[in-house]
Amino acid sequence: MPEEALDSTREAVFEAGGGRVGAYSHCSWYSAGTGTFFGGEGASPALGDSGREERVAEYRVEAVVPEGRIRDAVVALRLVHPYEEPAYDVYPLRDQ
Repeated sequence: MPEEALDSTREAVFEAGGGRVGAYSHCSWYSAGTGTFFGGEGASPALGDSGREERVAEYRVEAVVPEGRIRDAVVALRLVHPYEEPAYDVYPLRDQ
């Protein structure tokens, strides 16, 4: 996500129940990188132009979300994220 969306997307996930670890709240991890994409026919990218490969400075954010709140967190993320198709992953965590 672009830097200007970093705080709003994190806050949306926290409001939906994510980012809690024990007695701590608002827990997340993020790092900067470069995202690439090629907007095809019918795409309306928030950054760059359709029909050419774009490279944009972005942040990857990770947060723990309880299993019962994953849907709420994804909906919240998608509502505030500026991208037409935000990418996200959901990984189950298992105690060993």
